[in-house]
Amino acid sequence: MINVSSSSRYKVNRKLIKTAAAEILAKNGLGDQYDVNFIFVGRNKMRQIASQYKNEDLALPVLSFAYKKDVNDGQRLLGEVFICYPQAVLLAAQRNKKVDEMINRLIEHGINNLLI
Repeated sequence: MINVSSSSRYKVNRKLIKTAAAEILAKNGLGDQYDVNFIFVGRNKMRQIASQYKNEDLALPVLSFAYKKDVNDGQRLLGEVFICYPQAVLLAAQRNKKVDEMINRLIEHGINNLLI
């Protein structure tokens, strides 16, 4: 199962995110037996997370935390992917891409980091 958590101020297309993540997991041979949580945060929260876990005082576009432990319903929690929505918008503008396309790239990057 793919879970998406976001503040109401960030316009994220949950259906598109779930579809993209499911395709990336399937491409890596994982199918739907793993749970992945996607959390969209702002710059301050991402800076706080990066500072606490990576000792970097900046808002990174994406951070992944792999868990790989069993959860109650028999599925396995692969991990959580934190995406900084303002950074995704900024990257999309810099690279002349759509925001949804940039978010999909960050999702793929986050999932790939979970699989390492």
